[in-house]
Amino acid sequence: MSQMLTVAAEMENPLVPPIPELVIGLIAFLIVFGFLAKKLLPNINKVLDERREAIEGGIEKADAAQTEAQSVLEQYKAQLAEARHEAARMRQEAQEQGAVILQEMRAEGQRQREEIVAAGHAQIEADRKAAASALRQDVGKLATDLAGKLVGESLEDHARQSGTVDRFLDDLEAKAEAVR
Repeated sequence: MSQMLTVAAEMENPLVPPIPELVIGLIAFLIVFGFLAKKLLPNINKVLDERREAIEGGIEKADAAQTEAQSVLEQYKAQLAEARHEAARMRQEAQEQGAVILQEMRAEGQRQREEIVAAGHAQIEADRKAAASALRQDVGKLATDLAGKLVGESLEDHARQSGTVDRFLDDLEAKAEAVR
């Protein structure tokens, strides 16, 4: 049996290929590898380089766009802050102008009220004088008529009549003021 084992061991090992196949396989591998290294590998490297450059360029463009967007955002924020400040300033000015206008309107209203009151007092004084004058004339006429009826003669002399009536009414006013 030991002979059989040795014979079987010398037969072919299924894991070790025959030498001529190994040499042919190695030559074929080197030919294919050489072909791939000469023709295909430069094209692959070229495509990979282009892709790397495109990615790097895209990253640079993205960084530039992000930087530009950040600067635009900062400008926008600055403009917005300035607009808010300007709006607050305009609002303050409007309030101040409103207060000044309101004060002017109140002063104008006060002035107009005083003018109306003064005009009213002047009108009342003029009406009082006119009424007093008319009253003097009426009282004088009535007194003269009454005195004429008592005396039995006509007392139509206007100059004397008005002097007598004025003196009488002045005496009455003086007595009225003295009582007060």
